[in-house]
Amino acid sequence: MEAIFIPHLLKLQQQQQEIPVDQFLPDLETLTPVRGTLAVKHQGSFLEVTAKVETIITLSCDRCLQQYNQRLQVDQQEMIILDAAADQPSDYPLEQELAWEDLVETLSPQGHFQPEVWLYEQLCLSLPSKQLCNQDCAGLVPANSPASSESPSIIDHRWEALELLKKQLS
Repeated sequence: MEAIFIPHLLKLQQQQQEIPVDQFLPDLETLTPVRGTLAVKHQGSFLEVTAKVETIITLSCDRCLQQYNQRLQVDQQEMIILDAAADQPSDYPLEQELAWEDLVETLSPQGHFQPEVWLYEQLCLSLPSKQLCNQDCAGLVPANSPASSESPSIIDHRWEALELLKKQLS
């Protein structure tokens, strides 16, 4: 996806550009291409960006550490403020208090909008914070538990000395 030069949006019909999405994003490993649509509309003092896309990603379960596939769907709308001072270097201190209204995305009205970067960010934000292969996941099954089909063994060989000591004391 190419960057969109923001002043060119003003010349388009309805000041809007729709982008069909059917590609892999470079920094996001997915099983399928990201598919859907993304629309960028110039609203005078802000850009209205909407996306409806989906893909499939491989995740690792937080409980059992097995890999599983997860469908990621993004149905997002965001307003990005157009501010001439957005490209100016700031002389702010490294730490400062900000008000809630200061926590908005801004771009220069003469700058570019990067749809690929925005889409990557939205997909990353839609990743589940708790990654579970299913709700009933029991987690790791110790090798010497009755649920294990293997004979009792030590999972981590660094514990072998302790296991030998336990046998001597028994």
